[in-house]
Amino acid sequence: MCLKKIVSCAAVLFTLTDISAQKDSSIFRRESPDTVFMNKDAVYNRPFIRAGKMPLAIGGYVEANTIYSATDGVSEGFSFQMRRFTLFCSSTITKKIKFLSELEFEDGTKEINLEFAALDVEFHPLLNFRGGVIMNPIGAFNQNHDGPRWDFVDRPLSATTIIPSTWSNPGFGFHGRYYGGAWTFAYEAYLTNGFDESIIENTEGRTWLPATKVNRERFEENHSGKPLLTGKMAVRQRKVGELGLSYMGGVYNRRMEDGLMIDSTDRRVDIFAADMNLNLWKGANLLAEGTFAMIDVPAGYSSQFGKKQYGFFADITQRIMQKPVLGWEKATLLAACRLEYVDYNLGTFTETGGNIGDEIWAVTPSLAFRPAGQTVLRMNYKYASARDLLGNPPAKTGTILFGIASYF
Repeated sequence: MCLKKIVSCAAVLFTLTDISAQKDSSIFRRESPDTVFMNKDAVYNRPFIRAGKMPLAIGGYVEANTIYSATDGVSEGFSFQMRRFTLFCSSTITKKIKFLSELEFEDGTKEINLEFAALDVEFHPLLNFRGGVIMNPIGAFNQNHDGPRWDFVDRPLSATTIIPSTWSNPGFGFHGRYYGGAWTFAYEAYLTNGFDESIIENTEGRTWLPATKVNRERFEENHSGKPLLTGKMAVRQRKVGELGLSYMGGVYNRRMEDGLMIDSTDRRVDIFAADMNLNLWKGANLLAEGTFAMIDVPAGYSSQFGKKQYGFFADITQRIMQKPVLGWEKATLLAACRLEYVDYNLGTFTETGGNIGDEIWAVTPSLAFRPAGQTVLRMNYKYASARDLLGNPPAKTGTILFGIASYF
């Protein structure tokens, strides 16, 4: 039903466009993003197409891939995946007032998520008000997650399993920037709805922050009744790159329900992140993000529920070639490698004092071909070593991935 409504809306949009568009494709104007931007601009810095003089610009991206993996020599064979089909639209309502939305279909139509739908009002470059469904600016990847921007098929572990992937909530806040020659300073600060008890009551049997995404009621009600605070500061040097520090924290439990006390204290989740995007040498780039989370787990829970989690990923990319190929004027070949680590339970067992496992190391070399900047074909090999809670010898997994991704 939801898909039918979206198709109907799209049909109405193009019916309202001048009928001459059927004869003259020049009525559709592609609006390219800026070539230089900060991570905070990722939601707006995308290619859009505008029909004639209509105030609405539309765009989107698609991701598909095939995967073959084996763990300790055991494999379930090949699979093909339609990872994501995402639509976004933006509108400049009037001077200094604009709106953008992002709707994602994941794994076909298994999940349909409204990831961003916010109104921006600019009072001054340093003071912009934003309200609606906001993508919480924790780390770099959460906002800058579009598949065509990355040379890897899989998303980073720490940015999807410690920080919930594409984590967004309804709320309000402010953002802005200051330009000072070659330097740019920026900030974001929002109050939104937040987490719930599913982070410690889930089918994973561990502290698992992504479990809270299943709660669709967070778009109409804040479970704890206390807002989640997310803030980020970043600085960018035009030739060197960008450095960001961010924080997200708040109460996740509900103390009172129907006038009855169900918990004696407020229990918090606090997440700290640092990210960098650096230009190393000609054609080379380093993008890295580290995350540390602290969770107040009730005393009655066993040691398998982690109170502290840590993870990071580091991507290094080197351009190998850029020249005309088969009619593509600036076809680019890139080699890249990702190193990543997550520990879902920092600490020791209360009962024995032994170290708790529950950690994953992974390395992923990649070869990516971009016939144009907005389209990428990528081949990856991912090797991962996962140690269980008790610290037994790790399970070793090798995965071959080939994927395509493109804006449209």
